[in-house]
Amino acid sequence: MTGVDIISTLAGRPSQYMGIIDKLAHSLGRRDEIPNQELANAIVQANDSKAVEELIENLYHKNKDIQSDCIKVIYEIGTVKPELIADFSNELTTLLDHKNNRLQWGTMMALNTIVAVKSKVIYEALPKIIDVADKGSVITNDHCVGIMIKLCAIKEYSDDVFLLLNERLLKSPDNQLPMYAENALPVINAKNNIVFVNTLLSRIKGIEKESKRARVEKVIRKVNKMFPAL
Repeated sequence: MTGVDIISTLAGRPSQYMGIIDKLAHSLGRRDEIPNQELANAIVQANDSKAVEELIENLYHKNKDIQSDCIKVIYEIGTVKPELIADFSNELTTLLDHKNNRLQWGTMMALNTIVAVKSKVIYEALPKIIDVADKGSVITNDHCVGIMIKLCAIKEYSDDVFLLLNERLLKSPDNQLPMYAENALPVINAKNNIVFVNTLLSRIKGIEKESKRARVEKVIRKVNKMFPAL
């Protein structure tokens, strides 16, 4: 079934709608993500909140492959139309400490897509988000940092969350630090630039790989250029 076929199905579905699970990659006997991506696109095009609700419900499906496909579709939807999954922010936050690792980091990705829409909910969930990231995979950590950076861009949370972001930069793996520093640049301002630069300077000597070190040094130069009084 193509993306166009799925859109047609969704647009004309009966009130007792069923069938989202049938269109997941696992249900179709596929090992690639194309069916899930097409389904996400179809749901977005149809603006189908009921379909999203069914995906959320099936995050608790007994089959882990179904769980994984559902969270994939959910964060794909969130990437394009975050408001379509935003009403399920509490349900997603609850899933952060799920035993299914794929579900855990997929949920972190989904939450990362809705920060601008549900900033208060995400901010209040930060302690749990950070705790899960501390115990989680690289992808989980990447999106935890992504969430923090987006919250730093929101005035009412900026100061508090930057302190948490800075703690993350101090202890992040050498391989991830350059990307985190680069991504954080848009939220560096007159209040936090000195702390940010000092944090990066404290990490440079410990970075063995020259290319990684060079990227961090480039970020420092950019900040120095942005705030020449440093």
